[in-house]
Amino acid sequence: MTAVQDYIRTIVNFPHEGILFRDVTTLFADPRGFRMAIDQMLHPYAGLEIDKVVGLEARGFILGGAIAHQLSVGFVPIRKKGKLPGATISQSYTLEYGDAIVEIHDDAIKAGEKVLLVDDLLATGGTAEAGIKLIERLGGEVFSCAFIIDLPDLGGRKRLQSMGMEVKALCTFDGS
Repeated sequence: MTAVQDYIRTIVNFPHEGILFRDVTTLFADPRGFRMAIDQMLHPYAGLEIDKVVGLEARGFILGGAIAHQLSVGFVPIRKKGKLPGATISQSYTLEYGDAIVEIHDDAIKAGEKVLLVDDLLATGGTAEAGIKLIERLGGEVFSCAFIIDLPDLGGRKRLQSMGMEVKALCTFDGS
């Protein structure tokens, strides 16, 4: 039986020497693989009260939009600095390859809304942590974080769990 991880290719030395890049575009390109991933990601949340799905740039948009559609809830993007047209709040963070800033519209989440945070890959957890902080600053409650891939050797799951987050991933890969 084919599993989600069977659709994911590994690209050696991208974007830097020594990195094993887990490429989900091959998963997205295959209709069976993509449906399998979306179905498996949303399954734990079916029937729960969720107000919004928030996707982290950029592959989290693809996943988050599809999951939000299936759950019949709104979708909110968290984007890199300068990409959103309206009034925003921002959060800086450190990731594997340097520093970055992400933003969310300041009216995207209402106080008390229950939010599912979605992205393709959990590495160090820096991007997800920044997203959680943005959502919480707007008064939202992140009740779970869902990923296709977890890279446990990089510590992201532990980082998010130390913040009190539930973390779900469809598969894991060793190394970076």
